[in-house]
Amino acid sequence: MDLKILSLATDKTTDKLQEFLQTLKADDLASLLQNQAVKGRAVGTFLRAILKGSPCSEEDGALRRYKIYSCCIQLVESGDLQQDVASEIVGSLMLEAHHFPGPLLVDLANDFVGAIREDRLVNGKSLELLPIILTALATKKEVLACGKGDLNGEECKRQLIDTLCSVRWDQRYVTQLTSMFKDVRLTPEEMNLVVAKVLTMFSKLNLQEIPPLVYQLLVLSSKGSRRSVLDGIIAFFRELGKQHSREQNSDELSELIAAPADEFHHVEGTIILHIVFAIKLDCELGRELLKHLKAGQQGDPSKCLCPFSIALLLSLTRIQRFEDQVFDLLKTSVVKSFKDLQLLQGSKFLQTLVPQRTCVSTMILEVVKNSVHSWDHVTQGLIEFGFILMDSYGPKKILDGKAVEIGSSLSKMTNQHVCKLGANILLETFKIHEMIRQEILEQVLNRVVTRTSSPISHFLDLFSDIIMYAPLVLQSCSKVTETFDYLSFLPLQTVQGLLKAVQPLLKISMSMRDSLILVLRKAMFASQLDARKAAVAGFLLLLKNFKVLGSLPSSQCTQSIGVTQVHVDVHSRYSAVANETFCLEIIDSLKRCLGQQADIRLMLYEGFYDVLRRNSQLASSIMQTLFSQLKQFYEPEPDLLPPLKLGACVLTQGSQIFLQEPLDHLLSCIQHCLAWYKSRVVPLQQGEGEEEEEELYHELDDMLESITVRMIKSELEDFELDKSADFSQSTNVGIKNNICVCLIMGVCEVLMEYNFSISNFSKSKFEEILSLFTCYKKFSDILSEKAGKGKAKMASKASDSLLSMKFVSDLLTALFRDSIQSHEESLSILRSSSEFMHYAVNVALQKVQQLMRTGHVSGPDGQNPDKIFQNLCDITRVLLWRYTSIPTSVEESGKREKGKSISLLCLEGLQKTFSAVQQFYQPKVQQFFRSLDVMGTEEEEEAGVTVTQRASFQIRQFQRSLLNLLSSEEEDFNSKEALLLISVLSTLSKLLEPTSPQFVQMLSWTSKICKEYSREDASFCKSLMNLFFSLHVLYKSPVTLLRDLSQDIHGQLGDIDQDVEIEKTDHFAVVNLRTAAPTVCLIVLGQAEKVLEEVDWLITKIKGSVNQETLSDEMTPEDASSQAVPPNLVIEKAIVMQLGTLVTFFHELVQTALPSGSCVDALLKDLSKIYSTLTAFVKYYLQVCQSPRGIPNTVEKLVKLSGSHLTPVCYSFISYVQNKSSNNPKCSEKEKAAVSTTMAKVLRETKPIPNLVFAIEQYEKFLIQLSKKSKVNLMQHMKLSTSRDFKIKGNVLDMVLREDGEDENEEGTASAHTQQDKEPAKKRRKKCLS
Repeated sequence: MDLKILSLATDKTTDKLQEFLQTLKADDLASLLQNQAVKGRAVGTFLRAILKGSPCSEEDGALRRYKIYSCCIQLVESGDLQQDVASEIVGSLMLEAHHFPGPLLVDLANDFVGAIREDRLVNGKSLELLPIILTALATKKEVLACGKGDLNGEECKRQLIDTLCSVRWDQRYVTQLTSMFKDVRLTPEEMNLVVAKVLTMFSKLNLQEIPPLVYQLLVLSSKGSRRSVLDGIIAFFRELGKQHSREQNSDELSELIAAPADEFHHVEGTIILHIVFAIKLDCELGRELLKHLKAGQQGDPSKCLCPFSIALLLSLTRIQRFEDQVFDLLKTSVVKSFKDLQLLQGSKFLQTLVPQRTCVSTMILEVVKNSVHSWDHVTQGLIEFGFILMDSYGPKKILDGKAVEIGSSLSKMTNQHVCKLGANILLETFKIHEMIRQEILEQVLNRVVTRTSSPISHFLDLFSDIIMYAPLVLQSCSKVTETFDYLSFLPLQTVQGLLKAVQPLLKISMSMRDSLILVLRKAMFASQLDARKAAVAGFLLLLKNFKVLGSLPSSQCTQSIGVTQVHVDVHSRYSAVANETFCLEIIDSLKRCLGQQADIRLMLYEGFYDVLRRNSQLASSIMQTLFSQLKQFYEPEPDLLPPLKLGACVLTQGSQIFLQEPLDHLLSCIQHCLAWYKSRVVPLQQGEGEEEEEELYHELDDMLESITVRMIKSELEDFELDKSADFSQSTNVGIKNNICVCLIMGVCEVLMEYNFSISNFSKSKFEEILSLFTCYKKFSDILSEKAGKGKAKMASKASDSLLSMKFVSDLLTALFRDSIQSHEESLSILRSSSEFMHYAVNVALQKVQQLMRTGHVSGPDGQNPDKIFQNLCDITRVLLWRYTSIPTSVEESGKREKGKSISLLCLEGLQKTFSAVQQFYQPKVQQFFRSLDVMGTEEEEEAGVTVTQRASFQIRQFQRSLLNLLSSEEEDFNSKEALLLISVLSTLSKLLEPTSPQFVQMLSWTSKICKEYSREDASFCKSLMNLFFSLHVLYKSPVTLLRDLSQDIHGQLGDIDQDVEIEKTDHFAVVNLRTAAPTVCLIVLGQAEKVLEEVDWLITKIKGSVNQETLSDEMTPEDASSQAVPPNLVIEKAIVMQLGTLVTFFHELVQTALPSGSCVDALLKDLSKIYSTLTAFVKYYLQVCQSPRGIPNTVEKLVKLSGSHLTPVCYSFISYVQNKSSNNPKCSEKEKAAVSTTMAKVLRETKPIPNLVFAIEQYEKFLIQLSKKSKVNLMQHMKLSTSRDFKIKGNVLDMVLREDGEDENEEGTASAHTQQDKEPAKKRRKKCLS
């Protein structure tokens, strides 16, 4: 039978074939076909023969064809056929499908839908036929019965796709179904349906099934709905990522989900590759991705940015056309995230409205962590992004050798955080990926070497962290060794940072150490001073870090190396003898430097003490070197005055005078080394010491004793200096004298410290100290009197005292706190001199200032943070005791002295120490407060007293002091002390937890002070108000406070209409006639501007969230109606409250008779700002007014309030400002001209009035639009002003003309000269036309 069919099919006509096929039953034909297919015998030819004999033009043929199609589909799905046979059958069916009549196409399509719904598909091979059927159906124009109605082919196709997307898909065929749709021509609506259906299937699939599905979906997206596809994929992986994070954080599941998490990140990586590949082929997809993520920035960034989307963006940077756009987007996101975080942290009002969300920086670091799962396509982007952040947001400027941030404190903090994030990205990437370590290291070192003019401390810190992480990996790194070659060309600060960073490598790599020594030896003989300085710095560092056997253990190390990192004994490579030889060679090299410039000698003197402390075996060599140097400038004759050759310390080169030998620093170095030797070495020697060493130290002691005695005996004339000597900076003699005086003062300070260290509280020694101080004071007074114009230059030279911080701490403790009976008599000598006491406290102040300025102090241990912190604690404890025990009022009532009292100096010191501890030692604040608590017990420590409680205890002491000060009479009020007290309270209040009762107590106390105490001191008022507001914003919004203060200011200054009498309010006594303007006025306007910034930020946020909701509603329309309560309602109400209260605040200020100048200018700017904010709020309602709730009543009330209370008075205020200069007849012509000039300058430079008028008109313009759109008449409360119609005021014109006529009558006949002088009168007339 099958042969007959095949033979008949070869005929030219199909009549016989048709007749024969009609004689066969459908079932027989189907079984025949089935047998042929199973046996695999030329089934394609047989099938084509049957189809040839079943033309669609005849009803029987069409039905037979339909049954053959159904049979073939079942055969293909049965799984009994070979792959090639099945493919041949499907191919044959595809070619003939378009011949079907419409109704049968509908039936075939419905069969497919039924099979999918009832899960009758076995392998899904037949699905290849469905797109051909749907495409053929869409071409049919006739009306077809489809579903419940009669539709044309296109509509039928739409209904079938709708049905197909509404039925359940078996997860085995999701990918095939998705792939099938790419061959169907889809309308945008159909495309959205299909995409939405496929996206809902993600959650029902296994992880491994998702990448092929995503690939098919991306291919499909070329037809449209690109944004929906991308948003769906990103949203799915965002939620899945959150779920994995939650599971990993729960301990009990951590072991179970370790493998799935690994698998999950591998899947993420694969999908990212698919998307990037798709974007390479379809750039529109990349543009949509960037557009989608940029749009999400305005609302909640965490809804579009997640570790997955960030990794995707970083992979996208490999496509050149998107690289810059992606990095700009990521940079903007990071900066915005940090700024938002800071804004939230500084405002309780915002914290209550906006929940804390994950910072973008956390997500980026999560990407770094996840990139370990073979995300090679992400790592390159990570490295580039890390360097971009560090380059763009690192410190920008160098001032006096220190990096300085430019901009406001908010932007400074943000820049620091962003730069730190860049460093963290690079460090974490370095740790995870071994392949790219070389690249990171090269890029860091390239920046260190090439950026000599800009600060690179952040790169040095990163370099140091990298070395600390992997010293053994980097010990043979050639790039580090190459960098040494550039040392002599780099700034000294960079050299010191670089050498400090590579120190761990030098300890474990002999070749690296040898390379460095070669470079340093060359630099030692370089012609450039900086190169020789670099050599000295390098050699000193080596001396500190290569211990000679037998050296005492040092408790301090500049940079320790963890045992886990370096499993190598530091000295295993070289014997102790080799180390000693090496160190002595370096010392010999450094001896040559003692004949070079003063700067290099100074570095040696400052470095030798640290070397000695870490390498005690080198003491003999170092002390011998210092002793030889001192002998050159020491007068050995015991009766010869002065004891030092000061003339030899100064060098004359041509017409210039230089300091050749910093003798004071040389003596300081000897004194500290001697003191260290006596305290650490001598007790351990037990009579075994070498006689030569002993002799050397005795000789040095004798020399210092002799210098002390002779310095005390020396008069001014002995130094060839007296009050008549020349000290000007313009002559050589004057410069030389200045240098000598500075040296003498330094020597006196060194000798004071030396004698105190050996005194053992001896009366005679303390007398010598006082005599040395008298000598110091004598020269200090001469310098301050005689230096003239050069005083400022020398002041900086003399400002850094040579006293060590430890000595200052010990001295203050002895002077103020030592109550031991045996010390009483000797200490009374020093205590009797108030000048000496002043000096001691002043030096303590200098040391703390130096710490805040540079991050370290001069003298021994000045670079050691732990020692500095200990000294800070001791100094603060003494100053605190002295200030609280002897108040300023008590001290000053006793005797009036020139300059600040000791108590005031102590308070100034406290203000600086509290600031320094917060700046440099934030983690140690608890320890700091504990050290201040003299009576602290172990029980108290165990009880766990918090920082807030300790800070609150200190605050109460200073509150009492301020209350006592305010309780005194106005004339006895000490403004300096009050300012310092408020500064201390401000610093300490930052340590209070804003949610604690102590914080609330502090706020209520400050509020009480502002309400009850009135002082006419503007600076005190300013500090107090700033403190009040800084506390208040962390408790709640300050708008009601601003309203009350504006009423007080209005009452004090009066109204712009002089006929109106204002009822004075007394909310805050601190507001009085003297302080109301400009002090309080400018502060409240500044605070109002901050509130407006917060409101602007909120409006931007809710606008963005509305846009995000609109997008998501478009994608999932079925969920749109489910949101009954708008999520922004609470924020909208808060904005209305803020703006309403601010309108009443400005209503008061705009009617206030403010003085010309800064207040008027600031008020006009802030008025423009509030109208801009109101306009932004109206624009937001233009977006949402179509919602069922319409315009809330509260918004209508706000518009009414602005129309009745603000706009009319704004125009009155504009007139007041413009007419202010010409409305004061009592002023002289000169004064009038000056005021007019000032006002004209202000109006011309800032143009605040036109800006304000424009802002008001913009507000009214958008109100009109909102009224039309919402069908609510919001303009009924707005009155258009006549102030801006610029009509000529007739009465004013007549008055001016009459005045001019009277002037002419009085003058009589006027000469030509006088007629020329009448021109200004015309100008005046113009001013009156408004």
